[in-house]
Amino acid sequence: MPEIIQKPWGQEEILEINQQYMLKRLTMNENCRCSLQYHNKKKETIYVLDGQLKITQGDKETNLTSKIYTKGDVITIEPLIIHRMEAITTSIYLEASTPQTDDTVRLKDDYNRE
Repeated sequence: MPEIIQKPWGQEEILEINQQYMLKRLTMNENCRCSLQYHNKKKETIYVLDGQLKITQGDKETNLTSKIYTKGDVITIEPLIIHRMEAITTSIYLEASTPQTDDTVRLKDDYNRE
């Protein structure tokens, strides 16, 4: 049974976590977005299962680009790359990553989280 974690933008289900990798299924509600953030060590690959997910990314806050991803699209986000996911429509996606769970540096957050 996956661990389900409620988020202000939707939820994440931890499907597997071990010393090598972590796999999550995330549901992001329409017109919601996660923090503008980066990770020092964590590398993640996003696979969109459903919806329209806008992913913004770049090497610094003043150099960000956005693209809308849909079912079947994949992107890998390297450590230190600033990024944010935003659901244009309710979106479901898988995130496979390295297993660092406390490696999020938030730069901006709609929900006032640190």
